[in-house]
Amino acid sequence: MQILPSPLLVPYIKNYTVVTIEKNLDNEVFYPSGYVDLIINISGGAAATIINGKRKDTPSVELLGHLTLPTRLTVAKGTSVLIVRIYPHASALFFSDPLSEFTNYATDMYDVALGENRDLYHKIMEARELTSKISLLESHFLQQLKKNETRLKKVAVVQALSHHILTDNQSFNITALAKDSGLSERYIQKLYQANIGLSPAAFTAVVRFNKSLQMVLHTQESLTTIAYECGYYDQAHFIKEFKKFTGITPSSSRNSLIQNGSDFQQAVNIGF
Repeated sequence: MQILPSPLLVPYIKNYTVVTIEKNLDNEVFYPSGYVDLIINISGGAAATIINGKRKDTPSVELLGHLTLPTRLTVAKGTSVLIVRIYPHASALFFSDPLSEFTNYATDMYDVALGENRDLYHKIMEARELTSKISLLESHFLQQLKKNETRLKKVAVVQALSHHILTDNQSFNITALAKDSGLSERYIQKLYQANIGLSPAAFTAVVRFNKSLQMVLHTQESLTTIAYECGYYDQAHFIKEFKKFTGITPSSSRNSLIQNGSDFQQAVNIGF
């Protein structure tokens, strides 16, 4: 189930999603989405994130930063989570640390701000209706937005740069991006590390990966065609990059979907 945010938060939050696991998941591939996810365990069920082989049990409130390393999920049947999917350019409006601190990490938000996040979690758990839980989250995000409104100008710049990257079918070229935007290459690098948590080149790689992933999972196009359509040098380059993000080949990913389905991935709406 997906619910859209209120109009004031639409530029910053893509959606709220409730996912209930219908069967035990063991070491399931989790594909990098390009978003930052705030994950709230609303069932008390057991789950864990394994990033590059390092396991982290899912706490009450978790922030899953950008992923560029192979990631797996282990989740017990019956576990329900409420996921807030935040646009990559907007995360700095809601979290005080540089976003690079959250990259390739599942952060227990009690470690970031214990009192604030514990109170928020308790209120969410006391609310019976999903609409009430989301209303509490919306109030929290609007408060954070007001507190961090001085960051809006930089966030708008990052959004514009990211839009350029998303719509440009050419290979990433920071020199050209700097020229087009009138900003220095160094400033663009700093903006991305602070506000997105990835370098512009790494963000571009995630975008390209997600485009290729959609084609792998939802079309029967050959790997050569997908590589060409998504801007990889060749099929070998595509497979190497895909494995860097997931630990498996595109063919293995496609076969796994056909054999086992991927209800969890579909529920959280992979990619851009």
